[in-house]
Amino acid sequence: MTRNFVSSDDIRSRFSRAMSAMYRSEVPQYGTLVELVEEINDLRLRDDPDLAASLERSGELSRLSEERHGAIRLGTPGELATIARVFAVMGMHPVGYYDLSVAGIPVHSTAFRPIDPAALSKNPFRIFTSLLRLDWIEDESLRREAEDILSRRSIFTEGALALLDKAEQDGGLGEADAERFVQEALETFRWHEAATVDRATYERLAKAHRLIADVVCFRGPHINHLTPRTLDIDAVQAMMPQRGISPKAVIEGPPRRLCPILLRQTSFKALEEAIAFQGQNGAEDGTHTARFGEIEQRGIALTPKGRALYDKLLNEARSDASVAASGEGASDYETALTHRFTDFPDNWTSMRAEGLAYFHYTPTQSGLDRAESGETSTDPDALIEAGDLTFDPIVYEDFLPVSAAGIFQSNLSSDAQTNASAKGSKPAFEAALSRAVHDETSLYAKAEEASIASALSALAPRRRANA
Repeated sequence: MTRNFVSSDDIRSRFSRAMSAMYRSEVPQYGTLVELVEEINDLRLRDDPDLAASLERSGELSRLSEERHGAIRLGTPGELATIARVFAVMGMHPVGYYDLSVAGIPVHSTAFRPIDPAALSKNPFRIFTSLLRLDWIEDESLRREAEDILSRRSIFTEGALALLDKAEQDGGLGEADAERFVQEALETFRWHEAATVDRATYERLAKAHRLIADVVCFRGPHINHLTPRTLDIDAVQAMMPQRGISPKAVIEGPPRRLCPILLRQTSFKALEEAIAFQGQNGAEDGTHTARFGEIEQRGIALTPKGRALYDKLLNEARSDASVAASGEGASDYETALTHRFTDFPDNWTSMRAEGLAYFHYTPTQSGLDRAESGETSTDPDALIEAGDLTFDPIVYEDFLPVSAAGIFQSNLSSDAQTNASAKGSKPAFEAALSRAVHDETSLYAKAEEASIASALSALAPRRRANA
C-alpha cells in the first residue's frame, strides 16, 4: 500500500515559515528587518534585469523570499544527535565543519541544510548548529556543575520524539502527523524567559564565557537569530538606522564587489531581555543578552583554488587592520579589505577561466535552435564562445567561520581575533553527531557537473534526431 506521506521539502517549508512567524512575534525588530530586505530586493531586481534573469535561470529567484537561516547552540552530544534526526525528517543534512574556538568562542558547528539542488530551489532553509565545548571551563567543579545541569534537561517534547520515531519507522509522516511534528519541533526553539539556575550559578558560568551561560542556563537552545537573504547588503546596512535598527560596525566577509563571492553578513546588536532566575524565595528578576538580527548576501561558491585565494587575501586584510567590538577601526579595516581583494578577479568570465568558482550551465535558445541542424559542439568552452551555452553563479549555501565568529564577537562585546588556519576537532564533533558531515566543495562540484551534463543532453537528442 502506498503511503500518502508529506514530502520532506514541504515539512521543511512549513517549519521555516512557522519559525519565522514565531521569531517575528518574539523579536519585533526581525519583522522590521524582513520588510526592509524585501524592499531592497524588489528595487534591486527592478533596476537590474540581468540579475533577475540570472537568478531565474539558476532557480534562485523563486526561493528568494522564502530563504532564511537560523542558529542554535546545543549543550550535549545527545542533543546534537537527536536534532540531526529531527532535521533529517525535514530533508536537512549536516554540511561542513566549523571550529569557532579559534576565535575564542567555545563551540564547534555544522550547518543542517538540503543538499540536492532541486530541494534547495524549493526551500534552502538552513540551521547553523553549534555544540558547546565544556572543556573550555577551566574550573573542574564548575564544569561538572554545568554538565549536571545539562543532563537534567530535555529540549525535545515527548510529542516530537514520538513523531520522530514514527517517521523513521514508517519512512515518513502523513498530513496530520507532519503538521503536528512541525509544531512539536518548534517548541525546542522557543524562547523561555525563566532560567533553570539561580543568579550566582548564571554569573559563574557567564564569567567563564557568556555563551556558556546562554547554552547551559535555559530549558532549551532557543533560536538566537533568523537571517533573510538580501541582494544588496550595503543598501540594507545603510538603511537600518532609518528603521530604528543599529547595525554592527562592519559587514563580515569579502568587500562589496560587482560579482559577489561566498557570503557577506551583518547584524544588529543582541537584545537585552528580561529573565527570571530561580531563587530561594521565588523568582528573581534579571537580564540576558543572546538573541539578535542578522542579514546576509550570498555570492558564488568558490573552488578550492578560489577559496585558497580568498582566505589568503582575508588574512592579509585582517593583518593590516582590525576592528574592535565597539566598532573602532572599522574604516581602516574596510579600506584594507578593499585593497587586498583587488587581486581577486571581479567578473564571471575571468573567475570561470581561472577555475576560481562553480557555475550552473544552461543552453541558450540560439544553441537549441542550432542543435536542430546538428551544428553545435560538445565542448562547453566552444559552446559558450558560440553563444550556445550560458553560465550563472552557483550560490554559496554554507558559512564562513571567520564571519560567524565576527558576528558572535560583536554580540558578546569581545575583541578576540580569529586564526583561520587553526585546527578544530572534527572527529569528536562527528562522533557526537553520530554521522559524518558532508563536504560542501564536493556538493558544488557535483552540481556544476550535473548542469553541464543536463545542458549537453538537451542538445544531443536534437543532433541525433536530425542525423
